[in-house]
Amino acid sequence: MQKKLVILVDKKDKLIGFEEKLKAHREGKLHRAFSILIFNSKDEILIQQRAKTKNHSPGLWSNACCSHPKPDESSEIAARRRLKEELGIESNLKEIFSFIYRAKSGQWIEHEFDHVFLGKFDGNPRPNKEEVEDWRWINFKELKRELKEVPQKYTFWFKKILNLYENKFKNLPVTFTD
Repeated sequence: MQKKLVILVDKKDKLIGFEEKLKAHREGKLHRAFSILIFNSKDEILIQQRAKTKNHSPGLWSNACCSHPKPDESSEIAARRRLKEELGIESNLKEIFSFIYRAKSGQWIEHEFDHVFLGKFDGNPRPNKEEVEDWRWINFKELKRELKEVPQKYTFWFKKILNLYENKFKNLPVTFTD
């Protein structure tokens, strides 16, 4: 089986090389990633509970989808591919911002240049059970209440994304037309 590679980048998101995914995460090397926020027409956000078999943050709630582009694909193409693979969803996606973060989770060090995409979808996802334990639609008011009451149930990067999202867009949620 071929090892999965991530794209190593500098702080300006310039390609500097490739590394085996597990090694990059063990050593905390900065690499390209993406995260997707999905809203429905009721302005609810889709969140997923990560499968309990995941390498890091198992069982925690997070944004609709996140992953890494392959060495030969753009972040947008990768985001669309993983959204379909993880949740069975197809959506037009728009990049809304990017940021760098570093966080340790057990033996795993997330050091990512994260491209955040926004999409719209109405319906029920068809999750891949190897990736997703559970999912639900939630309004922002309820989500913010949960984040305040039980922050340990959510991934680090999702909390960071929501904070940046709120600071960037004062009127929540922000959606776009396809």
